[in-house]
Amino acid sequence: MRSRNPVFSRRGFSRDNGYAGFNTAPQAGGPAVGTQGNPYAQGNPYAQNPYAQQDLQQGAPPQAPATTGRMTMDDVVQRTGTTLGTLIVTAALAWVLLPVDDAHIGRSYGIGIGAALVAMVLAFIQSFKRKPAPALILSYAALEGVFLGVVSSVVDNRIASGAAMQAVIGTMAVFAGVLIAYRAGWIRVNRRFYGFVMAAALGFILLMAVNLLFAVFGGGDGLGFRSGPLGIFFGIVGIILGACFLALDFKQVEDGIAYGAPKEEAWLAAFGLTLTLVWIYMEFLRIIAILNSND
Repeated sequence: MRSRNPVFSRRGFSRDNGYAGFNTAPQAGGPAVGTQGNPYAQGNPYAQNPYAQQDLQQGAPPQAPATTGRMTMDDVVQRTGTTLGTLIVTAALAWVLLPVDDAHIGRSYGIGIGAALVAMVLAFIQSFKRKPAPALILSYAALEGVFLGVVSSVVDNRIASGAAMQAVIGTMAVFAGVLIAYRAGWIRVNRRFYGFVMAAALGFILLMAVNLLFAVFGGGDGLGFRSGPLGIFFGIVGIILGACFLALDFKQVEDGIAYGAPKEEAWLAAFGLTLTLVWIYMEFLRIIAILNSND
């Protein structure tokens, strides 16, 4: 079973909310789904296509999904561009309108943290909804942008000049690198890969939560997992996990298109990619801040 927590996982594109790309059970007349390219190329499409199952139950003849109303790569790119564009615009506005000088940093940081908490709630709501809600996703992106704008401004203006741009470049490099590696077949996203990433992410989040609790109730840097050499190490681990999540996102997009997912589910792909890119950006920003605070 796949976690539906948006921090740990992404929504898949199968009708039963399973992860279509990791369905490796043998199918009649063809190879396991998710291991041999297009699921319609061989075997019985009914046995392999989760979207065809609904037609089967209704007595419709077996057939591959129609193109009309189905998700395409263009849909994913457009929705992702809209979501990331919303985030970037609100981040830029927060940077300009919420100053982080000595007189205003408390208010600005409070607004940023409040926006982050509301964004997290919206992300969880969308995570548990059966269908994508564009308004929820764009609201999440707008509020997350406010938080990122404030945090980036704090790091850039008070700790390391140019940190925000360095983090953006690092995030773009990771995205491009994982995409190239995935398309070249250097990364094999299968059930074992998925299980490893989920276990590692769960351990990482729990460890960071414990560190946060020690910091809140014990003061200082908690257990030191987010500062100094250990902070740099765990930041690198976080970036690696983010890269793994990108591979899972790419696999889900590929499977969604191959299975004929409804067009509206391109919003889920945009939502998942945005979550992952925010994760990676924050880890880069944290590492840059630690490196410069140690100078």
